[in-house]
Order: sequence, then structure tokens, then C-alpha cells
Amino acid sequence: MTVLLMTPPMTQLNTPYPATAYLTGFLRSRGYEAVQRDPAIELFLEMMTAPALEIIRQHVEENFEHLEDDELPDVIFNFLAEFDRYHQTVESAIRFLQGKDPSLALRINSRRFLPEGPAFDAIAQMEEVSGDVLQAAFGNLGVQDKAKYLATLFINDLSTVITQGVDPYFEVSRYGEQLAAANPSFDNLYDTLMGEPSFSSEILEQLVEQYLEETQPSVVALTVPFPGNMLGALRIAQTCKAINPGIPIVMGGGFINTELRALKDPRVFEFVDFICLDDGERPFITLLEYFEGQREIDSLMRTYLLAEDENGEAYVHFNENTELQDIPQTDVGAPVYDGLPLGEYLSLCEMLNPMHRIWSDGRWNKLTIAHGCYWRKCSFCDVSLDYIDRFDAAGADVLVDRIEQLIEETGETGFHFVDEALPPKLLFAMAKRLIERNVVISWWGNIRFERTFSQARCQLLADSGCIAVSGGLEVASDRLLKLMKKGVSVERVAQVTRSFSDAGILVHAYLMYGFPTQTEQETVDSLEMVRQMMKQGCFQSAYWHRFVATIHSPIGINPEKFGITLAERPEILFAENDVDFTDPTGTDHEMLGEGLRKAIYNYMHGIGFDQPMSFWFNQPVARTKMKKDLVSKAINNLIASNEE
Repeated sequence: MTVLLMTPPMTQLNTPYPATAYLTGFLRSRGYEAVQRDPAIELFLEMMTAPALEIIRQHVEENFEHLEDDELPDVIFNFLAEFDRYHQTVESAIRFLQGKDPSLALRINSRRFLPEGPAFDAIAQMEEVSGDVLQAAFGNLGVQDKAKYLATLFINDLSTVITQGVDPYFEVSRYGEQLAAANPSFDNLYDTLMGEPSFSSEILEQLVEQYLEETQPSVVALTVPFPGNMLGALRIAQTCKAINPGIPIVMGGGFINTELRALKDPRVFEFVDFICLDDGERPFITLLEYFEGQREIDSLMRTYLLAEDENGEAYVHFNENTELQDIPQTDVGAPVYDGLPLGEYLSLCEMLNPMHRIWSDGRWNKLTIAHGCYWRKCSFCDVSLDYIDRFDAAGADVLVDRIEQLIEETGETGFHFVDEALPPKLLFAMAKRLIERNVVISWWGNIRFERTFSQARCQLLADSGCIAVSGGLEVASDRLLKLMKKGVSVERVAQVTRSFSDAGILVHAYLMYGFPTQTEQETVDSLEMVRQMMKQGCFQSAYWHRFVATIHSPIGINPEKFGITLAERPEILFAENDVDFTDPTGTDHEMLGEGLRKAIYNYMHGIGFDQPMSFWFNQPVARTKMKKDLVSKAINNLIASNEE
């Protein structure tokens, strides 16, 4: 029995999403023939060729023939006006971003080789504020990085051309996301799938035909990590069924585990046969045993399938099977990457910020230190779901064994640990083992900014290869942090993040606004705290997220405890996650959010620290009540305690 595992479009362009690699390694350890493909990256690369651009231009000209030049969107006008240059340079730019043609950097940096569309306006906007930003960011010797940034802007322009002019569902990391995300009805997706295939879906179908011919699978398995993968997954399934109606198609992944927990629409099963929830190893093994005749269908684990009632009507049935247990982390094995085109991924540079670029630059071996979250108390988090609630860790030696195995297979020593939050005790043990066993890697991951990360322990992590961490500062308000059950204070976060930075580790902070009962005053004070922390070098990168209530979080389950009222929800037949709510506080979060994003964008480029808080907002806001030296005093206290 051969299992073909695929990641639908779209995910990251710089490294493969790890789900199929994990399952491939696990299935092979159990004696199954497992192969994997990544149509996400291959679809993108097929669209970034000279012949594809010719087809894209034809579509664009047809779709905009009714408009005069001055009525065209800027990116479309520029694409048509500069088409010959786009056509000439696109394949060269892709090769450069794949690391295959580094000498091209000097031509790209001339600013005369690649055509420059609206994406390049960001450079001019920053230069109005602070002069030559490219010189400041890259100097005279950062030739490759500067070219990578300019080539990324070039790719962003072309991607926008495709979205605005050819295929409205195409986005580099959000392929048709709006059709699936928190959509209670399957109608939008179903109608799209039944309609005329788009330009990108035609290419996707050709790739799938090629994969089926190459691998001759007995089973097809699709991972759907995000809402933006669902349309692509169903297109792949549709193509597979058209070629081989009898082939079983199994679906799972993060989006499924989070949003399809109340699935009722039987039309989904016109495309797939089985949908598994939560960790996939045990449910998938039970399915394979069923396909081989070794198990009855009513003993499947955490699996949706189509059934018939006594009247012969189809309905969605969920089989739980609580007698079976999940595979422990010690037994899931290491990911396996063969079958994925590791030399074809793109190293991008999307922002002039050393921490932010880690997400999109370089190829990372993705690995999990532990399943679930060791804290699992945050009130805004989906702590009721298995992937957060069930904590299970493998030992440090097992982890280092897997690290060495992946280095041997891929030749890469960069690791991204993709845990919900890296457990400190295991993290320190792993760091010591890496040093003791002389395993040289570079690694990063997500943590909680808690007191256990002392200066000495941060230095230990740096010595073991830690280059960056990200974590949730959230609101930078002690009242709201307590309401969130974060288990940290603003002063403690300032000290911990500074300890990481002092050890040479880049720090990214997740920030949140619009939390239940959050006032304008608290939002402005939060921005002031962030300003102080970034000016003091506590962290180098941050991002403001608008708070969203989800049905699986403590806030969604008990909204009255947080002073809000949830909106009435429609009948759920498909996806369910985000839920609207009414907050009697009445804060204008929309207006505040624009100012927060503007401020943090500038702070990440080292600009605007001396501007008053009111500078960033389009209308008057409350004056901050935060003391200007609060963060500096917290850091001085940290320094004094370390000297004692």
C-alpha cells in the first residue's frame, strides 16, 4: 500500500510545511510505503515563468479591456507597461531567490534590472522619514541581502497582479482563505469548486495528474494547516477523484482540528472520504488498517465519514473510539523530507528587520519538542483543543537524536521548533545535550516570557545555537495580562526579553489590542510600553494582532466572565471559529489599530522613538500615564540583581 501525502497551496515559500514530513517518517517507521509532494511551492514556481506571464498578461488584458489606462489599478498598469522587463527577468529573479545565481545580486541592486511596481513604494515612504533606508539596512557589503529584499518586492508585485487581474483566490499564503475561514456554510467553497477552474487551479490539476502518475498511490492524504489551504485541498481531491474515482482520500490538519469540529454538510464528502481530527498518527493508522481489511469501520478513531440513516439519507458521522490512545511523542519518529524539492524553495526578505525576515528567509528543518502547551491557561487561546490541551514531551536525548538524523538527511543545520510554547525545563536539557554532543545547529521557536529565563539560561540557549525567540507580550498592561492569565507582568517581560537580547538572541513580541474591556487609555499605555522596550533593546520585532474571540477559548466558552456578549451564531454546517461579540466599553479599536500598526512598523525600522504617542493616530487620543523610565528601571533592577 502506497500513501501519497500532499500540502495544498499555499504555505510558506521558503521551507516546506512539516505535517507531511512528520507523517511520512511515522508511516515508514510502521512499515508503510509513504511518499510526499508539495504542490504549494510547485504551483507558485509554475506561475513564475516567462510562458506563464504571457498567459497572465492575456487574462489581464481581457479582464481590464473596458478600462482606460488611468483607470487601471497601479499594479496592473505597471505590469502591462513594463511587461517586457517582467517577462525577461522573472525566471532570473526566482533563480536568485533559490540561491542558484548569487552573482545576479549586483544587477538587481542597480535598481535598473527589475521593474519596480507599487510594492517598491514602501522604500520611498521610509526614505521620506529617515533618508537612505537601504544604505542604513545593508551598507556597502550587504549585497546579497539587499538584492533579496528588492527581488522579494518584485515577486510581491507579480503576486498582486495575479490576485487583482487573473485569479482572485490566489495569494502567496492565503489561497482562497475567505471561502473557508470561520464560514458556517460550505456553499461558497462548493460553488467555486463546481464553477470554471481558475488559472492557478488548472496548473494545480496538471501537477496532481503528474504526482498520481509518478507514485501510483493506494491512498491520498491531504493536510490543511490553514483556511487558505482548504480550497487547494478540495481542488486536489476533485482532480484525484476525476482520475481515479475509487481512490480513498483522507484529510486532516490544523484548520480541520480547529474549525471543522461541528461539520455536518455531506457535500464535503463528494471530494474526500475521511476527515481525521487532532493528532493524525493514530487515526491514520486505523484507517490504513481498515483499508487493508484488518479493522471494522466502526472502530475508526476521531474520523468523520459519510453514513446513511434508516431512510437512506446521507449524513456526516463522527467515529470517536475512546479506547485507542494517541501515539506518544517518543514513538512518532523524526520527520522525513525526501520527495520534497528542498532546492527549489525561495529565501525571501520581506521586511528590513532582522527578526521578521527569519520567517521567510532560509530553509528550516521544522521539529516539535513537545505536543501541546505546558501552560495552557491563557484565556484567549483554544486551550480546550487537543493540540494545546494534551501536553506530551519526548526526552532531550530523543530530540537530539532526531536533530542529528535530520541534519544527515537534509544537510541543513537550521531548526525551527514549532511548539505552541517551548517547555523551559526540556529546552534547557536539550541545550546542554547539544553542547555536550557537539551538535552545531541554529534554532529558534516560540516561548513564554517567564521568570525561568534568567540571563545565565538565556546565554546557555544562545551557546546551544538559539538565534531568535518569539513570545506573547500581548497587551503590555498588568490588569489585562492578569485577566488573560498570562502568568507574567510587564516588568518581568521587559527583563526576560532584555536577557535574551543581551545573549545575542533576536526577540519578536506578539502584541494584541481590542481585548475585552480594554480601554483607549490602556491601548495607548501599551504602545508606550512597547516603545520603551524597543528603544531599550528588549526586542527587535513585534506585530499587533486585533483580538478575536474563538469558540474553543475560555472567553468564547464563558464570555460573561470577561464582560462581553457573544453575537448570535447561525447554524454551523461547515466551519466555526471566530465569533463576533459586543464589548460595552465602546473603545474605537479600528482607529487605534491603524496607529498601532503605523508605530510598530516605524519602530522596527529604528524610526520614531522620540515621537509622542499622539503622532501615530489620526485623531486625538488619551495621553499615556506610563512613567517614561518604567522599563529602564526594570532593566536596571535586573542588572543589579545579577551583580549581587
